[in-house]
Amino acid sequence: MEKYRVAIVGATGLVGQEILKILEQRNFPLSSLSLFASGGTAATTISGSRRAYPVQPLEHLSEHDAFQGVDLVFFAAGEEISRHWIPLAVRTGATAIDSSSFYRMEPDVPLIVPEINPDDIQGHRGIISSPNCSSILLSLVLHPLSKIKSLKKAIVSTYQSTSGVGSAAMIELTLQTEQMLKGESPHPEMFPHEIGFNILPQVDVFLDNGYTKEEFQLLVETRKILHNNDILVSATCVRVPTFKGHCQAVSLEFAGEINLEVAKNTLSKAPGVRVVDDTGINLYPHPRMAAGTDMIMVGRIRQDIFNVNGLVLWVVADNIRKGAALNMVQIAEEILKKGRLKVKGII
Repeated sequence: MEKYRVAIVGATGLVGQEILKILEQRNFPLSSLSLFASGGTAATTISGSRRAYPVQPLEHLSEHDAFQGVDLVFFAAGEEISRHWIPLAVRTGATAIDSSSFYRMEPDVPLIVPEINPDDIQGHRGIISSPNCSSILLSLVLHPLSKIKSLKKAIVSTYQSTSGVGSAAMIELTLQTEQMLKGESPHPEMFPHEIGFNILPQVDVFLDNGYTKEEFQLLVETRKILHNNDILVSATCVRVPTFKGHCQAVSLEFAGEINLEVAKNTLSKAPGVRVVDDTGINLYPHPRMAAGTDMIMVGRIRQDIFNVNGLVLWVVADNIRKGAALNMVQIAEEILKKGRLKVKGII
C-alpha cells in the first residue's frame, strides 16, 4: 500500500488531537506525520496510541518552502492561520483539508461531507473544506430525506457545547460551575456572559441582519453541500453549558405529504446516521450518548402535528469527532480512493 506524508496544523487543539487519534484508529497509510501549532502550545509532545509526536512551532516554517515534501495537510487552527498558510502549502504541492470557514464558500473549493457529495472532490485545486459542525449534522439528515420528497424548509434550533469554542471554553465552564456552587460571581472571558448554569442565544458574531455568523453558515453551507439553492434554512444557535456534543431540534417542511415510517426507515439506512428512537423506554439521543462515537444520532422523529408535509426530529453528534476531525479524515480517505491527492492547478 502506498503511504503518504501528512501534517496537522493546530495539533494541540481539540480537533487536531482528535485527528491524530482517528488517523491511528483507522490505520491511515502514513509514511510520516508532522505536527504543528502556533504560539506557546508548540513546545510540547502529543502522545498517540503508538508513539509520542513532537509538536513544531508553525512560526519556524519558512514561507518559501512551507510543507515541502508533505502530501497532505490537515488545518485545524482557525481562519487566520488557514488564510496565511494554506496557499503556501498548496504551492509546494500539498493538498490542504481545512476546518475553518475561510475557504468554504469559494466557488472552486469543494465543501465535503463524504457520505453526501464525495464526487465534488474531483474538481479540487489543492484546497478542500470541511463544513461547520452544525452544517454536517443537518446535512446528513436532510440528504436522505430529500430523496423521498423535495425539501422546502428547515427551521433549526441548535444546542451547542462549549468544546465548539475550544479547550479554554471547557475550562471556563468548569471554573464558573465551581465558582457558582460556592456562591462566587464568575467573570466571563471566552463568552459574553456566564456560561455556567446558563444558556446563551449567540454562537459566533452577529451580522447586520440580526442572525449570527453560525446561523447564516447553516443556510449557505447546507445549500452548497446538497447542491440545492432553493432550500430555506432558518436557524437559532444557542450555546449550552455542556462539554461535548451538539444537538439540533429540526422542523422540516416538504413539497408534499411525507410518510413517517418511510422517513424513519430511510434514515435508518442512511450512511453515517443512526436512529435512536423509542419513546416507550425514553430512548433518544443525548450528548453523553454521542460523545466519542462516529454517527449522527436521530430520535424523537414525528409527524408535524399541524402539517402533513412536515417532520420534526432531534439530532445529536460529537461535534469534535464527526463534526470536525472524523469528517476531515474521511475526506482524506476519499481523496486517496479517487486518486485526487495531487492538485489540479495552483492557486
